[in-house]
Amino acid sequence: MGGSGYKDYFNLLGVQRDATSDDIKDAFRRLARKYHPDLNSGDANAEEKFKEVNEAYEVLSDPDKRRKYEQFGQYWNSAGGMPGGGHGFDVDFGRYGNFDDFINELLGRFGRAQGPSAFNDEFHGSSSFHRAKQRTPANLDAEVVVKITFGEAFRGTERTLAVNEERVHVLIPKGVKTGSRLRLKGKGNFQPGVGRRGDLYLKLNVETHPIWNINGEQLCAELPVSIEELVLGAIVKVITPDGDAELTIPAGTSVGKSFRLREKGWPFPNGRGDLIFTLSLELPSSWTEKQLELLKQIKSIRKEDPRESWLRRARL
Repeated sequence: MGGSGYKDYFNLLGVQRDATSDDIKDAFRRLARKYHPDLNSGDANAEEKFKEVNEAYEVLSDPDKRRKYEQFGQYWNSAGGMPGGGHGFDVDFGRYGNFDDFINELLGRFGRAQGPSAFNDEFHGSSSFHRAKQRTPANLDAEVVVKITFGEAFRGTERTLAVNEERVHVLIPKGVKTGSRLRLKGKGNFQPGVGRRGDLYLKLNVETHPIWNINGEQLCAELPVSIEELVLGAIVKVITPDGDAELTIPAGTSVGKSFRLREKGWPFPNGRGDLIFTLSLELPSSWTEKQLELLKQIKSIRKEDPRESWLRRARL
C-alpha cells in the first residue's frame, strides 16, 4: 500500500514527527479501537482507516523502517521494507478472547517484527482463519465485582455500568447477599471478526452493617437492655427494617435470650425470613452514688451464690 504514493504516517496516527515510541503506541491503541470493524459494522471507511493505522504503526514502531521512511519519504519502500508485502491486512480474529487481547498481541508482534514476513506469517492467509474455526471457542464471559450498601441489598437497587464502551442499566433485586451473581446475557467480551459475545456476570459485595447481620434468611441483631429491664421486665422500643416496633421483655429474663419477629427478616424470592433479637446487658459507663448504694443493699440481702450451679457442673 505504501509504494503507489506518499502517506503521512505521523498524520494518520495523529502524532508529531518527533513522537516517542510510547506516543506512537498509545495513538495506535486508541485509533485501532476507534476504527475496529466489530465496532463499526458495515462501515467501509472505518475498515480502510483501520488498515491504514495498522500500516502506519508497523512502519513507525520499527526503528529501521521509521529511519528509512523519514529519510526517503514516499520512496522509502524502495530502500527496503514494504508493510504487508502488498497482500492487504487479513487478521485471524478468532484466536483472540477479546479486543484487548488482539491489540496487546498486535503491539507485541509489531515490536518484534524485523521485516514483512514477520507480519504476514502471523496474520495473513485464509488457512489461519480455517484453523481458528476448529479450535475450542474462546471463553468470552467476564465478571465484575459490584459493591452495594446493606440497605440497597435489602430493598434492591439499580446501577449503570460502563461495559465495553457502552452503558448498561442493571436492576439488582432485593435480598441479594455477598457472593450473589447476576448474569447479563450478551454483555461480555467481543470476539473480533466472528460476531460472538459472551455474558457479563456481576458478583455482588454487600457492605457490612454496624447492627444487623444475615444468617441464612434470618436478620439478626443484639439488643442492649439494662439490669432493671431484665429483672422487672419492660416494653422496649426497637428498630426493624420496616420501621419502629415494640418488644415485650418478661420479668426475670436472662442475658442471651432471643426473641423472634416472624417474617420481618431478610427478603427472599417468595417471602421474608424472621427477625431475631438477642438480649445483651448494657451497663452504665458511670454510676451515681445512689445507684451504688442500692447495689450494695442488693448485695447485702442476696441469698444465693450466682455461681453455685455453675461451680457444681464445672467439676471434673
